[in-house]
Amino acid sequence: MEDCENPVVLGLLPTGSDPSMWRDIKVYQDHAFIVSEATSHGMQVFDLTELESVTEYTDFSQTVRYDGVGSSHNIVINEDSGFAYIVGAGSFGFGPNDCSGGLHMVDISDPVNPTFVGCYSDMGYTHDAQCVNYDGPDSDYTGREICFASNENKVDIIDVTDKANPTYISSCSYLGARYVHQGWLTEDKNYFLIDDELDNLGNPNFLKSNTRTMICDVSNLDRPHMKRFNRSSTTAVDHNQYVKGKYSYQSNYRAGLRILDLSCIQFGGNSMKEVAYFDIYPEDDDNEFNANWSNYPYFESGCVALSGIEQGLFIVKPDIPEESKKSLLKEFIRNSLI
Repeated sequence: MEDCENPVVLGLLPTGSDPSMWRDIKVYQDHAFIVSEATSHGMQVFDLTELESVTEYTDFSQTVRYDGVGSSHNIVINEDSGFAYIVGAGSFGFGPNDCSGGLHMVDISDPVNPTFVGCYSDMGYTHDAQCVNYDGPDSDYTGREICFASNENKVDIIDVTDKANPTYISSCSYLGARYVHQGWLTEDKNYFLIDDELDNLGNPNFLKSNTRTMICDVSNLDRPHMKRFNRSSTTAVDHNQYVKGKYSYQSNYRAGLRILDLSCIQFGGNSMKEVAYFDIYPEDDDNEFNANWSNYPYFESGCVALSGIEQGLFIVKPDIPEESKKSLLKEFIRNSLI
């Protein structure tokens, strides 16, 4: 997206089954892969090159449909390996192989011929995940394909290199976990940042407290440990976050998009400093499940797309002031002494 100010609606791709507000879309190469919690939705595949010749609003049709699952909560794609991981399958209806809600692995190297290649469900239901070709600090796993699965009460780390025989490595858990919803690796792969969707809702110890981001040290995949947690400036429920460079882009429902500088934890500290925000629900930051659902910060232009459940699509271009190394060092020292 080069033009942040003039987005154009090109058309509509109808859903694959009954309507549902819960769906997820990921892109691999030039195809979109769409799943939904609607019963019998399967996975829609849409060839995005069809958009290149569109000159007016168009009703599109799916290119192919993968019916190896019925409903599912989310889809994860490792663009470096060409594999998709459908998660939460069967939670609202059952497909031929729902993998008990765990990792349902699909070879999408040929996007119009998605092929089931394996399951992993030993650790139960997976709500979301990040799967990478590992090039982090733990040399024991260099070159392996590793999934960091947010599994409701902890993050499970799984080696999925052999799709017929994926293996459990370890887990990262923390006190007060209520619903380990989603998370993302820092780019150096030293830390996995976790958002818990319910920890400041259902736990009396955290009721109405400010939103937490858990910082799990995963520099040793066999022995991950919780480093600390970071408090947000708001009390809104946290939902999805993604890391680009030294920033975490967090979608926290009624608090909107919050951008946090990770420099201090990359220096070995414990805190994340908020440097920018865009609030699509300025009325309040209450613990409710509406407003900002997710965001996408990876456009080369610097634009960030964020979705509002009631509000629609927003496109913003953050103006983040660059801080001096001296300022960041002071922040690191101050927080390390707390």
